[in-house]
Amino acid sequence: MKKGRFISLEGGEGTGKSTQAIALGKALEKRHIRVHITREPGGTTGAETIRNLLLTGQDDRWDMRTEALLFAAARAEHCAKLIKPALESGDWVISDRFLDSSRAYQSVSGVLSDMDILDLHRIGSNNLLPDRTFILDLPEETASKRAEARDRGNSDRIGGRDSNYHRAVMTNFQHYAEAEPKRVRMIDASATPEEITAKLLNNLEDLLE
Repeated sequence: MKKGRFISLEGGEGTGKSTQAIALGKALEKRHIRVHITREPGGTTGAETIRNLLLTGQDDRWDMRTEALLFAAARAEHCAKLIKPALESGDWVISDRFLDSSRAYQSVSGVLSDMDILDLHRIGSNNLLPDRTFILDLPEETASKRAEARDRGNSDRIGGRDSNYHRAVMTNFQHYAEAEPKRVRMIDASATPEEITAKLLNNLEDLLE
C-alpha cells in the first residue's frame, strides 16, 4: 500500500484556498488517488461543533488563550477521526487550513508564542504535520476585495479583524515558508485558478513518485 499524503492550504482571507482544495482534489483523483477534502476548524462532527463556537459572535467572545485551546481541541478531533485514519489507509487528505493557521493567527496578539501553540499541537494531535503546505499569497487589496465579495459583509469573527491583524498574519506565514522550505511553499495566487492548480501539482511531483 502506498503511503497516504497530507496537504494543507494556507493563506489570508480571500486567497482561494477552498477553490484550490477542490480543484487539486479533482486533479489527483484523475491520477487514481483517493482524496479527502476537509477544512479547519471542522472536518468532523465534533470539530464542526467547535467551529461554530469559534467563528460566531463578537470578536471578544473568547480570551485568546481560550481561542487557541478551542482550535487545538477541534484539530485533535480532526486528526483522530479523519486525517490519521485516511493516511493509514493510503489516502490523500487536503485540508483548507491546518496548524500553520493557528500559529499565524493566534500568535499575533502576543499573548501566546509560536512555541505555546506548537505545544498544544503536540499534546492534542501528536505533532502531526502536512507533507506539503501551500501558502496562497495575494496582494492585500485584492484579497480583501475577494473576501468582501464572498462574505457580502458577513465575515466571521476572525476574518472580520482589522487589516493590521491580517497583515501580521501574512508576515507570519512568510516566515514559516522561509524557515521550512521543504514543507512550506509560497504560491502566487494572482494567476488564474487553472494556473494556480497547475503550480500546486508541479510542487507535488516529488510526493507523487
